[in-house]
Amino acid sequence: MRIRATVAAVSGALALSALAVPASQAADAPSHGKEDVREALQAARQADAGGSARSTYAAEDEGTPYALDLSFSGVKVNNGKPIVAGTTNQVTVPVTYKVTHAADIDLNAPDFYLDVEIYRGASYSEWDNLLYGEDWPVCTATSATTANCKGTIDIYPDFELENVDAATWKAGGYAYDFNDQDPLAEDIDWSKVGYAEQDGLGTTKLQRYSKLTVNASPEPVKKGKTITVTGKLTRANWETHKYAGYSTQSVKLQFRKKGSSTYTTLKTIKTNTYGDLKTTVTASADGYFRYRFEGTATTPAVSATGDFVDVQ
Repeated sequence: MRIRATVAAVSGALALSALAVPASQAADAPSHGKEDVREALQAARQADAGGSARSTYAAEDEGTPYALDLSFSGVKVNNGKPIVAGTTNQVTVPVTYKVTHAADIDLNAPDFYLDVEIYRGASYSEWDNLLYGEDWPVCTATSATTANCKGTIDIYPDFELENVDAATWKAGGYAYDFNDQDPLAEDIDWSKVGYAEQDGLGTTKLQRYSKLTVNASPEPVKKGKTITVTGKLTRANWETHKYAGYSTQSVKLQFRKKGSSTYTTLKTIKTNTYGDLKTTVTASADGYFRYRFEGTATTPAVSATGDFVDVQ
């Protein structure tokens, strides 16, 4: 398990991940991980709420961060498509956005940290689960006060997700300018730290990967005889890390005649408690049978690979 799991425990939520230094900063940037920057983020939020901006690492923190003149816009996660995760394999999707800032801010300075993340929960500061990329984003200036940034969201379903996470997630962003201070120093002067945080930057869906099978028999079969078509609809279970049957879901039985490229829906049936499918049709012509699931909010659409039946 990555260190991000211990960070989430501080906020009573599920695991986070460590981030490396941006490619544009790699030579000169400090080697602090994302957990350290998020510790500072929690301290800044506390200060904004009227509390004491103290970090775990700092013995004599003082002051309140000043408002950084920076904002995010045009956030797009995974090119606007839902994120689909299976049971174990890492999923990495792109995140792009625009940053507008004061002319004296250097986004590529080694003491400057910026990122856009996705979360599920009441707000960006009160999330139930939080996901972000392994690497810092790369920002390319388009003017003295604007830049286009590209980053990623990296997801590890084997320890970061629960089934409740199949939902709509929101995007939030933050930026820090430590102005030559070390985030791990024992006496940070927060009055010299610039801080910006922005919620409501957009949404994305996180879905459980689905699978669908089909088997049409007997084959070959005589024209006019009965063909039995079975199958199974399953989806990723992020708690058992296995695929489980998706019950009581409407699934279309479709047929594509030999020589054609188009499937036609013959009927719609529902999966049973275990995700199983079974129905019958009358053999009429050579062709391919498949099942088609149109998807739900938590599970993407999927089609089974067509099963050819030779009608004699």
